[in-house]
Amino acid sequence: MGRWEGILDSAAGNISANKARFGGHFDAARPHRPAYSAAMEVSRTRRIRLALRALAAALWIACGLWLLPGRAQAEAAPALGDELARQVQQLASGAGQGTAGPRVEVEVGQLDPRLRLAPCATIEPYLPAGARPWGRSRVGLRCTSGPSRWNVWLPITVKVFGPALVLRTPLPAGSVLAAADLVRAEVDLAEEASNPLLDADLAIGRTLAQALRAGQGLRQAHLRPRQWFAAGETVRVLARGAGFSVAGEGQALTPGLEGQPARVRTETGRILTGQPNGERRMEMLL
Repeated sequence: MGRWEGILDSAAGNISANKARFGGHFDAARPHRPAYSAAMEVSRTRRIRLALRALAAALWIACGLWLLPGRAQAEAAPALGDELARQVQQLASGAGQGTAGPRVEVEVGQLDPRLRLAPCATIEPYLPAGARPWGRSRVGLRCTSGPSRWNVWLPITVKVFGPALVLRTPLPAGSVLAAADLVRAEVDLAEEASNPLLDADLAIGRTLAQALRAGQGLRQAHLRPRQWFAAGETVRVLARGAGFSVAGEGQALTPGLEGQPARVRTETGRILTGQPNGERRMEMLL
């Protein structure tokens, strides 16, 4: 507290000194000049000093309480022990292993250091309902045995390695892919949300929508959508339902772009909406 007392004494001394220096400016603005006595001045300075000291002491105590490890019977977010980290990796690896073959690696992140969690004897890792650990994801951690129950999220990164198409050399956007541009190699299938391309026949003749580097995995989002038909062309429409299918023809009202719905008008004037799936072909699911 010695440093605080020196600061407070200096502040109180400045208040008293400045009163004598600038008091006349303020007194000129008052209609009646108040009378001050030495005793009143000392008393006022003392009250200011005491108030500042009380405020400093309160701040000092508050800072000390904040830094205490057991503040409010809580502790900082715990570092994951070896056993809990192993459980998280097994949980994520089992869910990320969609098929036999791909190699799965799980990188376990850290809890938010700002968390203050009550002590817990048993922490259970779990996956959110419907979640599929793939790429950047998260695992839930919940306290099942402790003075208070809590639930937090732990960031993880799931890498799934498998064979896919990659570029031999870097290519700019607008390039038309040829068989010589592609090679199969092991890549992280979960690195991006878009599906990786595994079949060269689905890539040859397609146009790149963006520039790609050598060795980069080729994905559906990297290719410009194919146009299966143009507006005004005659399109064959196949409608599929539970146990039946109906085929017919109509005139395209919109271009048939891959991955985007298109509209076709039948001979009777009915307008149908479906997904283009081939040269002058559209499919509807009923």
